[in-house]
Amino acid sequence: MKSIIIASTSTIHGSGYLEYLLDELKLHFKSASDIIFIPYARPGGVSHDEYTETVSKAFSKIGKTIKGLHEFENPKNAILNAEGIFVGGGNTFVLVSQLYKNGVLSAIKDAISNGIPYLGTSAGSNICGLTMNTTNDMPIVYPPSFKTLGLVPFNINPHYLDPIAGSTHMGETRETRIKEFHAYNTQPVIGLREGSWINVKNNTLTLKGILEARIFEHGKAPYEIDTNSDLGFLK
Repeated sequence: MKSIIIASTSTIHGSGYLEYLLDELKLHFKSASDIIFIPYARPGGVSHDEYTETVSKAFSKIGKTIKGLHEFENPKNAILNAEGIFVGGGNTFVLVSQLYKNGVLSAIKDAISNGIPYLGTSAGSNICGLTMNTTNDMPIVYPPSFKTLGLVPFNINPHYLDPIAGSTHMGETRETRIKEFHAYNTQPVIGLREGSWINVKNNTLTLKGILEARIFEHGKAPYEIDTNSDLGFLK
């Protein structure tokens, strides 16, 4: 049974790394003692070792051991033998480029199909969609493809931001950017606000967290859905 958490962010305002999700993660990874962490997205350009250490400290609070995928000689075998998988945030272009380079994108999908629990935050959530084309990140490297895991039948925009009333900023809003995406693509997009996540249990998809999410469907006006809503209609 597929077991996936697709979270907008690893850290919410006033909280430590993954702190707001730890109770959920304790249940999500209950059958896993050791979790493979994929640090490829490298937020702020941190090293793989530094990033893995940050994640290790957070998971130690729920009694889990973390090992970075970069520490294995054969990354593909490490994924296929994993008890749990976490892909962290950072730059989605860098992440996807490295996943293709190391030949592990299909291995991750196979592991999830075999019931290995998966957690993605930010960039690690972007790759759960059909493509990475609704990322907020700068294209600092060029991956072989924008096609990603396709674990859900839509695209994701993590860290979704609403327009600020009275702002003098003249740049495009997230809603404008997603409208541009829909000029060339038809799959739905979910704008996930900070502190929200999508819980996937086999074929059941549920919005979780305290905030609503914004839904963008091709040819329709965007709309809001409440937390705890079933997302199965987005196909």
